[in-house]
Amino acid sequence: MRVLLVEDDDMVGEALQLALQLAAFAVDWIRDGAKALEAVFTRYDLVLLDLGLPGCDGITVLQALQQNAPLLPVMIVSARDGLGDRVRGLDLGADDYILKPFDMPELLARMRSVQRRYRKQNERHVGTDAIRLDLDSLSMCAGGIEAPLSQREASLMQALLARPGAIRSREALEREVYRSDDDVSSNALEFLIYSIRRKFGQSTIRNVRGMGWAVAK
Repeated sequence: MRVLLVEDDDMVGEALQLALQLAAFAVDWIRDGAKALEAVFTRYDLVLLDLGLPGCDGITVLQALQQNAPLLPVMIVSARDGLGDRVRGLDLGADDYILKPFDMPELLARMRSVQRRYRKQNERHVGTDAIRLDLDSLSMCAGGIEAPLSQREASLMQALLARPGAIRSREALEREVYRSDDDVSSNALEFLIYSIRRKFGQSTIRNVRGMGWAVAK
């Protein structure tokens, strides 16, 4: 598991980094909020986030993570023990809130718990680094935009995301989107593609003239 540790206290940061590495985690340690904002576009499995940070505070970082990496688990690790701080952090999207000082076995157990929850959720998620499709809620996140899909739009994206980069023909996509007894008009597939592009941008689905459609790897 690759962990982003955002902690400005050198003593706490060094101890956490060493303990996490001994527990077989790969750890990138960042000491201020501004640099953490730049790091949200790097792929991580989990973020450990302090709130009292130089550059910009942890709440600002949390909000940026929710906007730019909504599927990335975030655990707040903070000495702020007020009920209002804990409620605000969780309401803004943190997956857990652990108070300093803490015992390392408890932190590791909570990290494993958060990861288990995300693994269960991701069984119903498909996608790439750029596109994530939630098959339970019928919603998709692409290009920083999250929006609902119709059942057929979701079926089309599921078919394309099953083989990112591969060109899927009209016939292949129609078999996966429509039932055999559906009355499918000649431009039905194009209408679905137009509808998805209107929500997420023209580049979401690439057309290869005369061959079919694809999504980027």
